[in-house]
Parts: sequence; structure tokens; C-alpha cells
Amino acid sequence: MIRIIAVSLLFIPGILAAYGIKLMRDALFHEFNPIFFHAGIQFFIGIVLLVGGIWFIGGFLVHRDKKKNLIQKKHKRTD
Repeated sequence: MIRIIAVSLLFIPGILAAYGIKLMRDALFHEFNPIFFHAGIQFFIGIVLLVGGIWFIGGFLVHRDKKKNLIQKKHKRTD
């Protein structure tokens, strides 16, 4: 059950990141989505979705590796 929740937590940001790539591609080729009224805004929203999705997935993986003590010694904080 826990694995299903973890996969769904990674699936949703992955879909958002893929949609962000699609928005950026459409803005470059001047195919506008009806909810955006300018190509620059559509491209900016696409970048935000892409970076947010990658950031969430990366943070999830780093948190999991820290919990399992898989982080190398040079990347650990010494507080």
C-alpha cells in the first residue's frame, strides 16, 4: 500500500512536468492554449511546471536516500 502511495506521489508531479514541456513547445511554435492570452505567459507557466515537477521528484528521492542512509559522506551536512 505504501508503494502505491509513493508511486502516485511521483506520478502527479511527473505529469505536471510533462505538461509544462508541452506548454513550452506549443508557445515556441505559436500554438496557444485558450486559457493563456500571450505566448510569454504560456512559456513561463510551462517553465514553472517543469521546474516544480523536477524539484519535487528530486527532493523526494534525496529525502528517501537520506532516510535509508545512502547519501555519500561528502554530500551530508555537518550541522
